[in-house]
Amino acid sequence: MKALRRFTVRAHLPQRLSALAALSTNLRWSWHGPTQDLFAELDPELWREVGQDPVRMLGEVPAARLDELAADDDYVARVEAADAGLRDYLTRPRWFQEQSGTDVAGIAYFSMEFGVTEVLPNYSGGLGILAGDHLKAASDLGLPLIGVGLLYRSGYFRQSLSADGWQLEHYPALDPQGLPLKLLTSEDGSPVLIHVGMPEGRVLRARVWIAQVGRIPLLLLDSDIAENDPELRAVTDRLYGGDQDHRIKQEILAGIGGVRAVRAYTHANGLPDPDVFHMNEGHAGFLGVERIREFVAAGLDFDTALAAVRAGTVFTTHTPVPAGIDRFPMSLVRRYFGGSEAESTLLPGLALDQILAFGREADPGVFNMANMGLRLAQRANGVSKLHGEVSRDMFASLWPGFDASEVPIGSVTNGVHAPTWAAREWLDKARELVGPELVEEARGWENLSDVDLGELWSTRQELRGVLIDEVRRRVRASWRQRGAAEAELGWVDSVFDPNVLTIGFARRVPTYKRLTLMLRDPDRLRALLLDPERPVQLVVAGKSHPADDGGKALIQQVVRFADDPAVRHRIVFLPDYDMSMARYLYWGCDVWLNNPLRPLEACGTSGMKSALNGGLNLSIRDGWWDEMFDGENGWSIPSADGVTDEVRRDDLEAAALYELVERTVAPRFYDRDERDVPVRWTEMVRHTLQTTSPQVLASRMVADYAQQYYGPAAAAFAKVSTDDFAGARALAEYRTRVDQAWPSVRVLQVDSSGLDIPVIGADLSLRARIDLAGLSPDDVTVEAVIGRVSPTDELTETTAFAMSLEGVTDGVHDFAITAPVPLSGAVGYTVRVLPRNALLASPAELGLVAVATG
Repeated sequence: MKALRRFTVRAHLPQRLSALAALSTNLRWSWHGPTQDLFAELDPELWREVGQDPVRMLGEVPAARLDELAADDDYVARVEAADAGLRDYLTRPRWFQEQSGTDVAGIAYFSMEFGVTEVLPNYSGGLGILAGDHLKAASDLGLPLIGVGLLYRSGYFRQSLSADGWQLEHYPALDPQGLPLKLLTSEDGSPVLIHVGMPEGRVLRARVWIAQVGRIPLLLLDSDIAENDPELRAVTDRLYGGDQDHRIKQEILAGIGGVRAVRAYTHANGLPDPDVFHMNEGHAGFLGVERIREFVAAGLDFDTALAAVRAGTVFTTHTPVPAGIDRFPMSLVRRYFGGSEAESTLLPGLALDQILAFGREADPGVFNMANMGLRLAQRANGVSKLHGEVSRDMFASLWPGFDASEVPIGSVTNGVHAPTWAAREWLDKARELVGPELVEEARGWENLSDVDLGELWSTRQELRGVLIDEVRRRVRASWRQRGAAEAELGWVDSVFDPNVLTIGFARRVPTYKRLTLMLRDPDRLRALLLDPERPVQLVVAGKSHPADDGGKALIQQVVRFADDPAVRHRIVFLPDYDMSMARYLYWGCDVWLNNPLRPLEACGTSGMKSALNGGLNLSIRDGWWDEMFDGENGWSIPSADGVTDEVRRDDLEAAALYELVERTVAPRFYDRDERDVPVRWTEMVRHTLQTTSPQVLASRMVADYAQQYYGPAAAAFAKVSTDDFAGARALAEYRTRVDQAWPSVRVLQVDSSGLDIPVIGADLSLRARIDLAGLSPDDVTVEAVIGRVSPTDELTETTAFAMSLEGVTDGVHDFAITAPVPLSGAVGYTVRVLPRNALLASPAELGLVAVATG
């Protein structure tokens, strides 16, 4: 008979090994090798069978083995040392505590997925892995951060292949009791329940699980509890599953319920409430309206509450295309937030129309979650320099009248957590060179440049061998799942060659990532794989969204090619791509391939993880590679930007890819000295470790957020919240006054002089008469904008100069400036008026500008 439900019983540990319990439940073990070694030593074979999961390990290891090790003084001493090391890690002042001028009480970081460890499968791809690395680096650096998300009872999905290579999905049920989690409880020990209103008077309840990620608590809301009806219990069933109705319930729980979970957690632990709220994508955007509701309930009016919320909110966008944004029918949002235009049922004190206005876009029937995130955050960013540019252009309509370059969206290039993704061999070398403390904070990697080329190559060879063993194991397991008998799998033992150039390609499988670009010319790919002198072997992995049959067809195309007996020893598709597989790929691949349709890759961190291990990137210049490629850390695949015929573009870029591998990449790999070392290749490896690795670190990324976003956001919130929110009231009053007056603000007249000899650097004098419509000169900035002018009189390459007030005549203000002409050629100018207030983060923040019209 089958069990009705499964649950995990944890072992009763001997007193001398009691510290193993704390070591198993703090997820620092997921990036701390010595702690992993302690659990592996309990039973190495069992450790592999339980997927290197310490909680499962302690539940399944025989009690006799625990008693045996409890009598082993050496093992006990190492457990005690690891426990002391963890306590020191959790309490010692870190980088953040050593910074001056970074006064942040706390940061609440919201994301729909978190990829901390494969043991906690709460992620689907890059967004979740990035969020997990963000938490780990925040822990290493000592930031006072709280992570907030949902606990999905079936995670994303497990992937396998049918006999004909079609993706199959499986959703194993997860038991929170068997995961490294603990419940948030009240003083009496009962679980804290978060309540969120639903239509028809129903209430969605959720308990809160805490995953301790080093110093960082990750709060995960779980609706699968008896207090909910079956429909509401299923709200947190799967990541990115269900229809739009299901998804909006998830996002309401994540945003509104997430804020309430943060309040419950800080109250229970005597912590200050966060002064900075960070939305990692628009999924959790409803957190902003919940915070407005809190302030209104405390006595603030709506406009003052909005000013306070915006000051302390950061929004990060991860998508470079409108199709990647969550958009709901306006009618669906009306249904869930309920009530009338005068008041929302879900958020009493807020007008329904006020809430709907945050998500409005050009289509009046659509509610746009990214637009809401941008309207509720005073600071916003993309995730690479190029993505910042793309985002400014994509969202420019929210700031009408401004050039895309002036849209207030910056960028922080993503990073990856070195102790998680770097092979133990590289970490050990780094510890020898820079010491354990710097490695723990992911600093000092550039010193790996001191390692001898022969040693570097030996390490690369060793890691490639580890990958090949894993590839053979997974290929065998996959073929068995597809129905093959063990007797027909003898060929698997010769899959891949430890001495052959190994290229990796692994990621999610949306169309723009072009999984099958490598198959554009099958004969040419086959020739590369089977070249008798310079062969290549290719390992491919990735999951397609369960509803994306187009993506599944791409996977099937690769699988069918790789099934060919003529090439199956040189190309494999490995199903069920997750963190545990990814590590082997990053460790062992010589080259990391990425060929997205530029500029549709927001960042693309997989190549960063390869670089941490001395892998060389072979990529279209998109995302992070666009800014970090330097000519010596890999190769840039030429992109056919501007070619509108997609078929021809793919043909051109595939041909460029084949050409690079055939004529440049493979020859360099196989060009050996008398020691059989590819000197020029290994010099590129060393250069990558020295120059690229420090740039791609999550510690760099989180430090950038702390200094460029969290610190300024905390300072802005402090300014608006002191003296009973006097600053927020002043800013709200200013915004109301400016909004009312702005339609009548005009540049009435512009006169110029001083260009008798128009040469670069010559002085241009401008005078402008401005009708401020009752605003004070202190309320505005008047600028002369000089730049290159197109045949259609559009200004580019502009420089703005602030003009000075000269006087007032009959209520009209006169402004003037004399400025050097900054460039040559066809040059033009204009004059514009912008709002000015010390509490604004950017002159473009309010989306208001008055420009001279002639």
